[in-house]
Amino acid sequence: MTVPNPQNTEALRARARALRMNGLLEHWPEVEGADWIAPLLQWEEEERAHRSLQRRIRDARLGHFKGLADFEWAWPKRIDRAAVEDLMSLTFLADAANVVFIGPNGVGKSTLAKNVASQALVAGRSVLFRSASEMLGELASLDSDSALRRRLHHYAAPDVLLIDEVGYLSYTNRHADLLFELISRRYEARSTIVTTNKAFADWSEVFPNAACVVSLVDRLVHRAEVISIDGESYRLKEARERTEARARQRGVKKSFTRKEDET
Repeated sequence: MTVPNPQNTEALRARARALRMNGLLEHWPEVEGADWIAPLLQWEEEERAHRSLQRRIRDARLGHFKGLADFEWAWPKRIDRAAVEDLMSLTFLADAANVVFIGPNGVGKSTLAKNVASQALVAGRSVLFRSASEMLGELASLDSDSALRRRLHHYAAPDVLLIDEVGYLSYTNRHADLLFELISRRYEARSTIVTTNKAFADWSEVFPNAACVVSLVDRLVHRAEVISIDGESYRLKEARERTEARARQRGVKKSFTRKEDET
């Protein structure tokens, strides 16, 4: 009979405790040293990790997006590819640093932000995606302090909060105050990713007359990675290509029809 390795046995037992497999632990003296224990624990760990990932993906609500491998880096006129790829290492999460993608419409800000957020999900982090209008509209609609506190806690809790499309609409002072409160709660505690089509100097147009704009930007960009992207809209490029392809198809069809008529 093989004598169990005490260190290995204790490591297996610790894994069982972490999994809260109380039935197995209760009968540990009877099964200690059995060669099926290690595979059993591995299967349970892998299954729980899979279920956890699926749950976090569902809760994150990232939606459909193009993978980084399919991103056309040559299309933007200016983009720091090395900086974006470095974000995929998730080192910024260790410092609870923020990430801001700035650029005009259609240059891939949301796509890149979602790829970083997805990488965080795979690494076991909690993620939440919201458009700025959706989130701020929801918060501003709450008419009780207790409901507002609970919802602010909901948005402050994830390891990564992705706020999309700041700058596409203008907001009231109340919206600005709510965003400032949320950024302040997450400041130096958890990472926030923001996409915006406005330079920080123009955020006063997004939140007209709001006194907290300077402080809001200051806390958002402190130790943040700011990725600026310049170029034409990729969506417009795709629309032009589709239009040109349809025109070519119509030309071919028209030419074919003319030849048939001639015969």
